[in-house]
Parts: sequence; structure tokens; C-alpha cells
Amino acid sequence: MVTIKSKKEIELMREACKVVALTYEELEKSIRPGMSTWELDQIAEKTMRNLGAIPAEKGYNIGVKGIPPFPSSICVSINDEIIHGIPSKNRIIKEGDIVSVDTVALKNGFNGDAARTFIVGKASKDAQNLVEVTKQAFFEGIKYAKVGNRIGDVCHAIGEYVHSQGYSVIKEFQGHGIGRKMHEDPGIPNYGKAGRGIRLEPGMTLAIEPMVIQGKPNILELDDGWTIVTEDGSLSAHYENTILITEKEPEILTILEK
Repeated sequence: MVTIKSKKEIELMREACKVVALTYEELEKSIRPGMSTWELDQIAEKTMRNLGAIPAEKGYNIGVKGIPPFPSSICVSINDEIIHGIPSKNRIIKEGDIVSVDTVALKNGFNGDAARTFIVGKASKDAQNLVEVTKQAFFEGIKYAKVGNRIGDVCHAIGEYVHSQGYSVIKEFQGHGIGRKMHEDPGIPNYGKAGRGIRLEPGMTLAIEPMVIQGKPNILELDDGWTIVTEDGSLSAHYENTILITEKEPEILTILEK
């Protein structure tokens, strides 16, 4: 069931999403070659807690036997890691890495969710282009995130743009509704047919998140039960924001107004 947020609930969503945006400001200032992904995790957790929020990913349990709850405050995935990388003191960020970070903050009972892929130092032109295309795919999608359109219109636009640039999207993971729960209906794949799915209504809050692969769209799950990587070792990037469907243009809640 897709939840329509009240004005009060939307204001609470804005607060959670602002925490996420401020956390990314801190991470962008801090990330550098030679630091560990654990250090990024500590910066993110400290920032969220200082802003009165809880890192919602910490302790998140998917309910599958044998897979432990997620142990960290953020997901940090490097190069061929697509999503759900677990921060570690032993994982050191190097010059030229592309580092995808997924952050969810819980404040006042509501979640805000966003992902960014950072280019650390000087990366290859291929890596830079991948990161730019992944970000643009989000904006191509939300052109259709308007009242009366269907969720499939958003999904189709993302997939068509990514494929037109010579890249792949993964089909096993997708965006989602968000609110009191981190993952709510509807599911939002990064591919699909236009004109399909639910109609968009004011008050819907959605986490739209292109996950783009440089090579073939085949993936593997590592033994930790969380980290998802490209099967062929090709680079991957991730870009996500929480948006609000309004009577006019969609409002991006996890980007600070300048």
C-alpha cells in the first residue's frame, strides 16, 4: 500500500532528509585517499546523531536466516561494488577510486534516504562519465515524476537514458517508497515500460536510485551477505534522492537549497 503523507508528515520527512543532505556535505569535505571506509562511517554517524537523527541502516535486518543485521551506519561501495558495502578499518580509499555511499537517517519517526558516488582525486574519464551518467539518469527519471503520470514512466526514462549512454542497470535491486519505514511501496525499478504501474499523487514520497554498471548487468553477492558487486569487475555508480510528489514539479528533499 502506497502511503500519502500529510502536511505534518511531509515536514517531518523534510527534517530527516535535511540530515542526510548535511551528512553528505560532511562526507564530501572529508573523503580523501588514504582514509578507511570505517572513518567515513564514523563521520556520518557522528553527524547524524549530532543533528538528532539515528543512522537507520545500522542494525537493519532483512530477515534472511544466516545474514546478520547490517553492522554500520552507512553503506560504502568502491569501484566494482554496486551497493551495500560494509565499512572497514582495512578498506583504504585510493586515488582514482569511485566511492558510492548510501545513507538513511531516521528522525522523528521518518526516514530520509540518498546515495552519492564520489570521485576521489583524479579518476579516469570513463569513471567520471559513469558517475555523471548515473546522476543524470536520476534527473531524467524525475522529469516524469508528476501528478497523473505512472511510476513506470519514471522507470522507463531512467533505463532508456542509461542504455542510450552504453551502460547497464541492475534488475535485482530498485528504488522504493519511503516514510515511516525505510522501504515502502511502490517498488521503483530502473527500467520498465512507460504507462505501467500506479499513478503518482501529491504527498507520495519516493526514493529514486539509479544503480548503473559500466559492463554487463550481471551481479554477485559476496560472502558477507550484503555487498553486491559486478560479475565482470566493471565499475558501478549509484545516485539517489528522496523526492516528494507535489501538484507541480517534484521536490527533491535530500538536496539543500542554495
